[in-house]
Amino acid sequence: MKSQTLKTNNQNTPSIIFRPEAAEEKDQNGPTPAEIRHRAFEIHIERGGIHGCDLDDWLQAELEIQERYNKIDDGRQKKK
Repeated sequence: MKSQTLKTNNQNTPSIIFRPEAAEEKDQNGPTPAEIRHRAFEIHIERGGIHGCDLDDWLQAELEIQERYNKIDDGRQKKK
């Protein structure tokens, strides 16, 4: 279960911040769901907060973060 905090922003509208109670396990070869979720929310806000594109936001976030992980791995020897 995740705890949540309710805050208000400059427009005095609520924004909920989710904090996982337990740290999510990090996969060395890819992003965690928390990283993807955070980036997907950033993309949603950058688009103006328009609803209905959550899957597109998630997939774009997943792609962007996976590309970052791949760039990091390019400098290291990959495990077989």
